[in-house]
Amino acid sequence: MAKSEKTGAVAELTSEFDSSSAAVLTEYRGLTVAQLKQLRVSLGGNAKFAVAKNTLTKIAANNAGITALDGLLTGPTAIAFVKGDVVEAAKGLREFAKANPLLVIKGGVVDGKAMTPAEISKLADLESREVLLAKLAGALKAKQSQAAATFAALPTQMARLAEALRAKREEAGE
Repeated sequence: MAKSEKTGAVAELTSEFDSSSAAVLTEYRGLTVAQLKQLRVSLGGNAKFAVAKNTLTKIAANNAGITALDGLLTGPTAIAFVKGDVVEAAKGLREFAKANPLLVIKGGVVDGKAMTPAEISKLADLESREVLLAKLAGALKAKQSQAAATFAALPTQMARLAEALRAKREEAGE
């Protein structure tokens, strides 16, 4: 590879690291081109799966301020650059790895934090961002409804208390 090609590849990888919310490193040894294509499809539109040389990837990651990947860059390495929902990409990688044991998740970086393969698997167990936001909105709405019912009950209880006092005074002959 000529020096200009290497410089261009490093610049492209650095740009991918900078614009991605997460990067997951995998070992793809033994997978066919057709299987890699299937993996790219299973990741959806929010992730880009790229094969790159380890030395160029290391330089690009360091240029982007990511040093946590240095120890993971051994053997044939491919990177899933995630620009959207990290959970969805982690689910896609995990499901593909279950069906194709030759794909090994080495680790990655999510929002600048290093992640182990076990942590990436835990990410895949989470609900998608939209589902979590819907659950949060439902919980907030329920709390507001409870507060409104409590506030509405206070005047009603006060009116009942006043009526009971009036009835008691009438009975007592006052």
